[in-house]
Amino acid sequence: MGRSKPWTAWWESFKYWFGRRSLQSRLLASYIFIILGPSALVSYYSYGLINNMYIRDAEDKNNSLLEMEIQHIETQIESMVRAVQVAYDDIEVRDYLANTTEPGTEELVNFSNHSFKSLTRIQYYNPNVEHLRLFSSSNVTEIWPIFFRESRVAEEPWYQEAKELKGMESWSFLHNDPDIMERYQGQTPAPTPKVSLLREMSIPANHHVGMVQVDMLLEKFSPRTYAAVPNSDSQMVLMDSKAQIFTRARDSYLQANPGLEQAIRERLMHFKETGEWNNDYKENGKSFLLLHKPIERINADLVNVVSMDGVFKEISHMRNILIGANIGFITLVTVIAYILNAFILKNLRVLTEEMKKVRRGEAYSGITIRGGGEVGELAHHFSKLMNTINTLVAQAVYKEALTKEAELRTLHNQIDAHFLYNTLENIKMLAEIENQRQISDALTSLGGMMRYNFKWSGEYVKLRDELRHIENYIDVMNIRFDEPIDLRLDIPQDLLDMEMLKMSLQPIVENAVKHAWEGDETGPRNISIQVQQLQQSDIRIVVKDNGRGVDENSLAELNLELDKVGLTDKAPGNFAPKPPNQYGIGLRNVQERIRLYYGKQYGLKVFSDQGQYTEVVMIMPKVLLTGRVGTDEIQTIDRG
Repeated sequence: MGRSKPWTAWWESFKYWFGRRSLQSRLLASYIFIILGPSALVSYYSYGLINNMYIRDAEDKNNSLLEMEIQHIETQIESMVRAVQVAYDDIEVRDYLANTTEPGTEELVNFSNHSFKSLTRIQYYNPNVEHLRLFSSSNVTEIWPIFFRESRVAEEPWYQEAKELKGMESWSFLHNDPDIMERYQGQTPAPTPKVSLLREMSIPANHHVGMVQVDMLLEKFSPRTYAAVPNSDSQMVLMDSKAQIFTRARDSYLQANPGLEQAIRERLMHFKETGEWNNDYKENGKSFLLLHKPIERINADLVNVVSMDGVFKEISHMRNILIGANIGFITLVTVIAYILNAFILKNLRVLTEEMKKVRRGEAYSGITIRGGGEVGELAHHFSKLMNTINTLVAQAVYKEALTKEAELRTLHNQIDAHFLYNTLENIKMLAEIENQRQISDALTSLGGMMRYNFKWSGEYVKLRDELRHIENYIDVMNIRFDEPIDLRLDIPQDLLDMEMLKMSLQPIVENAVKHAWEGDETGPRNISIQVQQLQQSDIRIVVKDNGRGVDENSLAELNLELDKVGLTDKAPGNFAPKPPNQYGIGLRNVQERIRLYYGKQYGLKVFSDQGQYTEVVMIMPKVLLTGRVGTDEIQTIDRG
């Protein structure tokens, strides 16, 4: 838990730092990360394949050289075996070696002219053979450089080992070529490593008479073991059954790496015991490949020591090429991505700068972005948003102005409000004293109207308050007419507490009182107010009179003017001019307030049949100021 906290803090810090970078920087970083991951994986996999390919090629190449050297050695072995066999099968030679008496002069001359010359031709036809020697166990006459007495080499270990094999092939490796003829006494012999094939001669069986020896220098027996090949990165090593190491002394890996010789011995011993071989070897920071082939006929092993410096140098060169290619590819992709991002995000930067201007409070003058895509769509919606905000701000300012105007009007009217209330009360008392009930009721209604108008505490009132004001208004108006107006209310009980704009129904009723009937008309006068709840929580209020109605042209003109209110002009607060229609001034004001406060989907529409009726339909949202939902009980009120 203690270790995870620093990593969590680091990760959160990185996310915060990365999140504050520009979109273009984050996109570039994402592109690089997306490309770098697969590129690194492909490069790593390719590098592994190349590494294995180079090592395998080096192994195959040097195994081929090893096979070629084995074939050469086997060829030399066959030539040495044939030379021994020729001497071994020559009867005159065998008789000469087995002779226990000194041969005569004539016998020696004949032997020299025939058998000795044939033996000499063996070396002539096999120039790689260094010596062909025959050793006699008797004191025969020595004929140099082929026939010798056995006493010259009888004490040599290799000679004793060959003698014990009783006619079997005996292979011996020596670091020097002994001078059995004693021609260089007092001088240190030159190091001339050689391989010898010896075969004991017994006549009759188990009666030792001599030995046949064929010598070959190792530089001819295995040229690659002793020859320093120019520009070669390998060195061959020959090891015999006694664990003696034979190889070149010049430019030798064994001298430069002291532990290599012992490692070869140990691995060869391990191979002979288990049959397992390990190719890899490292010393002094250098790597070697040890390839091995046994030479079973001579009981020896040939090892090819391959330096991997050149191989690893080529691998390193290829790795640098891969890294350089990746860096170049990523750089190229980064430059291309930067240019493309700069082109793609140009419009986004323009939009961002415009947003910054708006945030600083500068006026929004519009933005033009060519092309489509998400940025173009975002700019389009931002432009519409700013236009909407400007419209709402202008409407809020206009609404505030209307409210202030109403408040100022109310304050102005309230200057002498108490004086008017007191005066009305005094007149009412005089009317009651004189028993004038009609005048007293009319003054009561007028006082209610004045209080409702002067008390402007907000834009919204309950429907019941607006209806009470209309009742007072009708009561006052009925004083003027011989035929009173009958007000009928058809309203569900639960809708009496719904929200209404103050003075929104009174102008409609007042418009009906003024224009529905002529002054000298007789007959009943009816005004009805009906409230219905529609779907989606909307309310329909219908104000209907039985007056003379409106002609079709005036009705169409009136509805057209009402439709234009708040919709015609796009500039906020720039509403249509006052209509010339005599019926539409009060209705237009109501329409303007409804759409300003509730939205353009609400408002008024007028229906009429000339000579029959006029009907004003108001659609508005249902909002209960008290939050109480009533029953569907209908309250019907008739006032005459």
